[in-house]
Amino acid sequence: MPTMTADAIGEDTVRNGKVDIWGGSPADMCTGNAFYGCFRSAADSGNVINPIRSARLRSTKALNFQYGRVEIKAKLPKGDWLWPAIWMLPANNEYG
Repeated sequence: MPTMTADAIGEDTVRNGKVDIWGGSPADMCTGNAFYGCFRSAADSGNVINPIRSARLRSTKALNFQYGRVEIKAKLPKGDWLWPAIWMLPANNEYG
């Protein structure tokens, strides 16, 4: 469920602070370095940090298959600042 970022890090941090979301283990690592990477700085960019935080479900080291089919039933949120998506990522990112 999406939540307000200010509830977790404070309103001042959203407007003037920095957030590092790289993580340390495969289960909580940032999924990509595109679009400014996994570090946000409101002060350096002149913008606010995204005011909405979305949830994430990671299946790292929990779901692994070679053949077959996966069916997913999900209710995705709608609204500003949201980008609902379901990604099937490999257990081992061997090709980059």
